[in-house]
Amino acid sequence: MSRELKLGYKASNEQFPPQELLRYGVLAEQNGFDSVFVSDHLQPWRHDGGHAPFAMTWLGALGASTERITIGTSVLTPTFRYHPAIVAQAFATLGCLYPGRVVLGMGSGESMNEVPLGVEWPDGKERFARFREAVKLIRELWNGERVTFEGDFYSTDKATIYDRPEQDVPIWLASSGPAATRFAGRQGDGWITTSGKDPELYTDTLMPAIAEGAEKAGRDVGDIDMMIEVKVSFDHDRDKAMDATRFWGALGLTAEQKSGVEDPVEMQRLADDLSVEQTAKRFIVSTDPDEHVEKIKTYLDLGFNHLVFHAPGPDQATFLELYGKEILPRLRAL
Repeated sequence: MSRELKLGYKASNEQFPPQELLRYGVLAEQNGFDSVFVSDHLQPWRHDGGHAPFAMTWLGALGASTERITIGTSVLTPTFRYHPAIVAQAFATLGCLYPGRVVLGMGSGESMNEVPLGVEWPDGKERFARFREAVKLIRELWNGERVTFEGDFYSTDKATIYDRPEQDVPIWLASSGPAATRFAGRQGDGWITTSGKDPELYTDTLMPAIAEGAEKAGRDVGDIDMMIEVKVSFDHDRDKAMDATRFWGALGLTAEQKSGVEDPVEMQRLADDLSVEQTAKRFIVSTDPDEHVEKIKTYLDLGFNHLVFHAPGPDQATFLELYGKEILPRLRAL
């Protein structure tokens, strides 16, 4: 099956206040993007200049302010701050309001969003188990009435979601490791991962894992939407393109450097110690549109069909206009 190419915009709620971010979501539609996905954070990656508007409320406003784009989360954690039933209710409502336009993107979470609320952050095995159970419960609530569910972590007693769209909202599952990616292949309507890592992670681990998961479930991997957040900094001025990545310096930290850091002030301190070369290493930094598209094409060649672009700079309006004129047409021409 040949999946349709979709080109989206990542609305970074860690970087912009809700009203400004909403304007960028509307501009994305006006500049030819197919989708807008918003991150879901209680706390941002840095304290100074950081923001964290509530993703589900913001999506409601975005849907009301646009007409055609697909909207969703990339990604939301349905296991700690939110009981899975609340996520099921929220996205059923969004699906009623904006039928055929809503995606529920879910992941297993970041400690920085949960620990400040008193959560004792469990190990990866438990987080994955919670994640699997949450997916199961959400689907049962969307497809049944008076649902009594007894899981290892969540339970319901004759619960009903009373307002549901005619068709379930697609669930896209995020991962960056083999086990969760196989799960996405088994259970996800779509799969979400992120760019800028070792190329062998995609070729040797993730792509085989999504195919393996689909095969074990008797599914065609071609029926799964394959989404990747592509980190890009595109500007005609290379210095500006490089400097724009500084706000997102935390992405340049190693997993060991970030481990156990739940305070945006401390995360900011660690990130600000990095050079601009280090903060830019996760991004495709370009001034030439043809070179830029050639680098992005790597992800299309891997099999991703839905590219969601995360631009790090403060001037998102200019980015959206430049991308709409110089990059999106070139990608579609491929």
